[in-house]
Amino acid sequence: MKVGFIGAGRMATTIGRHLIGGGHEVVLSSSRGPEALAGLVADLGPAASAGSKQEAAECDVVILATNWADAPEALKGINWRGRILVDGTNAHMGEKPDISAAGVARSVAALEGRTSSETVAAMAPGARLVKSISNMPMAWIQDFSPQKPKTVLFVSGDDRDAKALVVELIDSTGLVALDLGSLADGGAMQQLGGPLSAVELHFVRRIVRQEKLEPRAL
Repeated sequence: MKVGFIGAGRMATTIGRHLIGGGHEVVLSSSRGPEALAGLVADLGPAASAGSKQEAAECDVVILATNWADAPEALKGINWRGRILVDGTNAHMGEKPDISAAGVARSVAALEGRTSSETVAAMAPGARLVKSISNMPMAWIQDFSPQKPKTVLFVSGDDRDAKALVVELIDSTGLVALDLGSLADGGAMQQLGGPLSAVELHFVRRIVRQEKLEPRAL
């Protein structure tokens, strides 16, 4: 699969590296232009390239990996109808993220009762929006080896097929997607200030042994 990133910060490079490890191609884009990303692309390897915002948006899946304040401009000028857009933002309202309890409360209050992803969906009309990736700091998933922990990334959305494709994409990297349901309900749980925000979970297979019960003589 080919995955485009709008944004080229730590989220794009971290998730991009996991995707490349899973056999995918990535296209990074930035407001600075493709030339400014030459070093990042070279570090990621031959499965990565730099392109314009439009070129990133033409990929099979597009990941919004900008700061919240930059999202309106980043999404502008693209016909999003029918495109799968993954919202990887956290709705920090200030210029710099304020992760204090008061700062998070101010950011949530500024959404005026909507989830941050519903707000992003309004900025990208027609997009098949899926909320994912932003539920944890990228510093927690810097192991890119085949033996990496099966860290859980939450997924929420209203388009069943788009969400299934994003789940498949995440699972292919060795990370694990966990579906939380709709954009409104699931998005509220994983967004900034939600009960599953900044929660690190790892998938562990549980084996239940069923023993055949032999009938007892009476």
